[in-house]
Amino acid sequence: MTTHAQPTDRRRWLALAVLCAGMLMIILDGSIVTVALPAIQQDLAFTPANLTWTVNAYLIAFGGLLLLAGRLGDLIGRRRMFVAGLAVFTAASLLCGVAGSQELLIGARFLQGVGGAMASAVSLGMIVTLFPEPAERGKAFGAVSFVGAAGASVGQVLGGVLTEAVSWHWIFFINLPIGLLAVVMALRVLESDRGLGLASGVDLLGTALVTAGLMLGVYAIVGTGEHGWGSARTLGLGLLAALLLTGFLLRQRRAATPLLPLRMFRSRNVSGANLVQVLMVSALFGFQVLMALYLQNVLGYGAAATGLAMLPAALTIGTVSLLLSARLNARFGERNVLLAGLVLLIGALGLLTRLPVEASYAVHLLPTMILAGGFGLAISALTSLGMSGAGPTDAGVASGLFNTTQQVGGALGVAVLSTLAGSRAESLLADGQAGPAALTGGFQLAFGVGAGLLVVALVLTATVLRPAPAATESNTAAPVLV
Repeated sequence: MTTHAQPTDRRRWLALAVLCAGMLMIILDGSIVTVALPAIQQDLAFTPANLTWTVNAYLIAFGGLLLLAGRLGDLIGRRRMFVAGLAVFTAASLLCGVAGSQELLIGARFLQGVGGAMASAVSLGMIVTLFPEPAERGKAFGAVSFVGAAGASVGQVLGGVLTEAVSWHWIFFINLPIGLLAVVMALRVLESDRGLGLASGVDLLGTALVTAGLMLGVYAIVGTGEHGWGSARTLGLGLLAALLLTGFLLRQRRAATPLLPLRMFRSRNVSGANLVQVLMVSALFGFQVLMALYLQNVLGYGAAATGLAMLPAALTIGTVSLLLSARLNARFGERNVLLAGLVLLIGALGLLTRLPVEASYAVHLLPTMILAGGFGLAISALTSLGMSGAGPTDAGVASGLFNTTQQVGGALGVAVLSTLAGSRAESLLADGQAGPAALTGGFQLAFGVGAGLLVVALVLTATVLRPAPAATESNTAAPVLV
């Protein structure tokens, strides 16, 4: 791969700002759509089952293509892949905004997922290359965590405001200026890199196996809300996805140029961090969706009020990740910071297992929103651990892997916890409880299971992940690989 002189300090931080802007647009879109779903359903005459495809089409493309996009970024150049992804995502957003039919909207959402995967898959790898020193890398990952929290919260608030004030079309049009500006700035600020070159080899069989396996797996997961976990459809698709992914792993052992070098999994921190992320993100994505449903269906909040109610959690997460996480990682080490963050998150979801039907926001919900700041500690530490095994030639695929486990975890969490909440609510209704009380009972069970997932993540962190030597702000040592 062609090498370049390290960019100036100012240019590196400008490059980080551009990467964060691109990620903000993609994260913003992920949360902004959920608030507008009722308006989309009414305007385009979606059935409840078909409406889910406005979300599922995006998830399937995004989750299924991350690993491939990360490897292609290593081969053809990460800047090229990032810019192309932003362009595809922006163009797809325009198509979503002008969509007047169900088919066009679903197709455009799938295309958005393709562009989102292309841009997201290489972003962490580019940050690893830009910031080789542990202290600076910690600050950069803290900024990324802040953007994630800001995007999720702003998306919920903005989605409600735009949908109520103008129309749902504008939740997609808002991506256009952000995307165009990000493309222009990326071409000006990001360092050009040629990558390893396609001549280095692309594992076509491995690519087909993993892409089909991931897409089928996500498709099976997101369909459980309609078909159930024990249905022949879910079990058949799940088995086929497992066989394809098993074939992919076997292929990687023998391929001359593997899509996913299995040597990365020799690092306990890389393997453990990705597994912990699946559990943590499952719990937290489920929390985000179920809390919005509780606020609207039990407490009677509107779309905009729901977004505002979730805002303290995002502000706390953003503040912690931007101002505290890097310093704490440097002083105490990523594993210890991750443990502290998980303890706070367990407390947050634990409180929700006692939610009343008639809740006071200040008494029953605000403490949880504040404790959710533990995600700001956990995700930046986890990102550092998950990228610790990335070398110069495979930072893209390591980034794609980390983003893939995040998406799979999110899809799993929403599907599993939503199904549990719905089943429990139906059982309580059958026993004669009133609607709000039955819904609340379902949410309590789901939050309890989410807290259990976080406990498992805590145990894995304590037993599998290894502490790295604490770095100081002036530390210039290379990242520790274990």
